[in-house]
Amino acid sequence: MPFDFDTLPDRRSTESAKWRVYDEDVLPMWVADMDFKSPEAVIQAIQDRVAHGVFGYPKPQEALKESVVAWLDRRHGWSVDPEHLIFVPGVVTGFNLAAHTAAQPGDGVLVQTPTYGPFLKVADNVKLIQQENELIRGEDGQYAIDLDAFEAAINEKTRIFMLCNPQNPTGRVFRKDELEAMAEICLRHNVIICSDEIHGDLVFSESKHIPIALLDPEIAANTITLLAPSKTFNIAGLKASIAVIENDELRQQYEIAKQGLVGWVNLLGQVATQASYEKGAAWLDALLEYLQSNRDYVHDFVEEQLPGISMANPEGTYLAWLDCKGMDIEDKPCDFFMENARVAMNDGDWFGAGGEGHIRFNFGAPRSLVKEALEKMKEAIATL
Repeated sequence: MPFDFDTLPDRRSTESAKWRVYDEDVLPMWVADMDFKSPEAVIQAIQDRVAHGVFGYPKPQEALKESVVAWLDRRHGWSVDPEHLIFVPGVVTGFNLAAHTAAQPGDGVLVQTPTYGPFLKVADNVKLIQQENELIRGEDGQYAIDLDAFEAAINEKTRIFMLCNPQNPTGRVFRKDELEAMAEICLRHNVIICSDEIHGDLVFSESKHIPIALLDPEIAANTITLLAPSKTFNIAGLKASIAVIENDELRQQYEIAKQGLVGWVNLLGQVATQASYEKGAAWLDALLEYLQSNRDYVHDFVEEQLPGISMANPEGTYLAWLDCKGMDIEDKPCDFFMENARVAMNDGDWFGAGGEGHIRFNFGAPRSLVKEALEKMKEAIATL
């Protein structure tokens, strides 16, 4: 059946953070939620549950767990025991819990930069020492891992490595050999892997997402994997995420870390998760085609019409990582485009080392909005 990704919903009249933070003349191409309606099957499931009229304390049912397990098997070839799932209200909550589980104050947490901003807050939140490994950018613009530098960043204090795959903001989808190399180093140094795979279902045709825990049983036993339907089906506001922890002892420790701090996933988040995984596949397949077309459009526009800016095609996510260091401006690029184009994007500095001179552009929107934002950016550059 056809799906409509060309109609822009009115979100300014809602509580949307994406659309309400900035003035009405600003196009919001920043925070990572999409400007598409969720699948009709998800909307209908929520409406049916609301019609029941009673919203007491929820408990994840077996059908919900089975929907997650079946999805991971169908989409990624990953066979997961339902008993290895822990539901949490958000991946950010999930990886902070992972740090509490694996480390004590004064221990080290390893992050790869540039990276999703909340990763850079984990050290302060858990009173850890932040250790960094910066991704390197090749001549083709794509990012890669310097494995020698990765291992050199680990010392006797390092307890947990925060992996982001598909990588935000660079859009890399790490290959099997890259994942194996990082996992083997972590095993050698007794470092737990926390793998944020929230964008794992948003991977383009030339790439394949491989859950790191799928590589090997020993790696799986050393890994906390975090995933969610939130980015995939545009239901982030419902705060429903899943931790997959195959190691029994590690899973028990994670549950203990939750006590008194983290509650259940809300009722409608559970309903939406099950509906997404049971009935959302066709919608997602169509979405991926649309997003890949948007990605290619953005890439061609940047390379041909935005002088001073370069972009490597992301292999996953719906986020373009734009290198603006070739622009002849004194301001940060995000400030320049806000002032001169009225387009809001994420400041590269928010992503840590390696983010300087960059902006992150969200193309998870109808083509008309993407085109309008790019045209405004082109006009702003023309004034230089």
